[in-house]
Amino acid sequence: MHMADALISPAVGGAMYAASAATAAYSIHKIRLLNEPKKIPLMGVMGAFVFATQMINFTIPGTGSSGHLCGGMLLTALLGPYASFLTMIAVLLIQCLLFADGGLLALGCNVWNMAFYGCFLGYFLLWRPMMKQKLSRGRIIAASILGCILTLQLGAFSVTLETLLSGISALPFGIFAATMQPIHLAIGLVEGLITAAVLVFVYESRPEFLMDCHTEEKKNRLSVRSTILILAVLALVIGGGLSLAASSNPDGLEWSMERVAGSAELEAEGPAYDTAAAIQETTALLPDYAFKNSDSAAGTSFSGVAGAAVVIVVCVGGCLLFRAFSKKKRHE
Repeated sequence: MHMADALISPAVGGAMYAASAATAAYSIHKIRLLNEPKKIPLMGVMGAFVFATQMINFTIPGTGSSGHLCGGMLLTALLGPYASFLTMIAVLLIQCLLFADGGLLALGCNVWNMAFYGCFLGYFLLWRPMMKQKLSRGRIIAASILGCILTLQLGAFSVTLETLLSGISALPFGIFAATMQPIHLAIGLVEGLITAAVLVFVYESRPEFLMDCHTEEKKNRLSVRSTILILAVLALVIGGGLSLAASSNPDGLEWSMERVAGSAELEAEGPAYDTAAAIQETTALLPDYAFKNSDSAAGTSFSGVAGAAVVIVVCVGGCLLFRAFSKKKRHE
């Protein structure tokens, strides 16, 4: 559901940048106050895991479309809303700059659509209320499925609303929304099942990793190091190997655009679009998750591994930086 720059106007793009930046600033403030250094390794590994899983587009049977994990609901169940939102920003920023996945002008929209709803609404509306009294496998599965469906529906609707406010006449609001919502309902269901599987594994291994978990309720089966290592290896295998088996069908957004506008790509002209495209052309060392001017499968595998590694560096480095600032402030 990564939006391209041509789907939004500079004004809408700027407004969504401001909204996403304000939420990011508040999240930084909150995690500095919480001061939970034990979450730093998990942020890096789960950021890499979400990056890797987003490379795998799964086919939606009978539609000719595909979808991929967004990851907000998964992250918020493990990291809480603030750390998960910042982790998602790291993932989306790297995808945008290094792989030209999603437009630079539309980055604020993509952060809002793919991260805000899953990280914040997924946590405060579903995860925390459902886990407040008792954490169980059934509650985890229910929260995962309901959370992914709800937040993906909101994200898909936001896409159509942003195109409406941008005056994209090729995508009439009513028709576009009526096409986007059903396909993302199916994608949300699949994402919910994947999310549930990962969270149940964590619940069985190290339940204290889950937010709002009462650790005395269940014993740990694996050590912290083993659990994190397994998740890291899964990210490596998914990004470096399973990504080669990703569906070639258009994702839910592209599929909807083809049915409404007759094409998954729209044209946009103007200095803002030209500047954003020029920046991405410079920074995208592996455009479309491949080596430049090459169709080699090795480019996809390399992109999956390299991208996951960069996400870990950015997440861990950012956390250490924020903690350093926090210590300096307390000292002063």
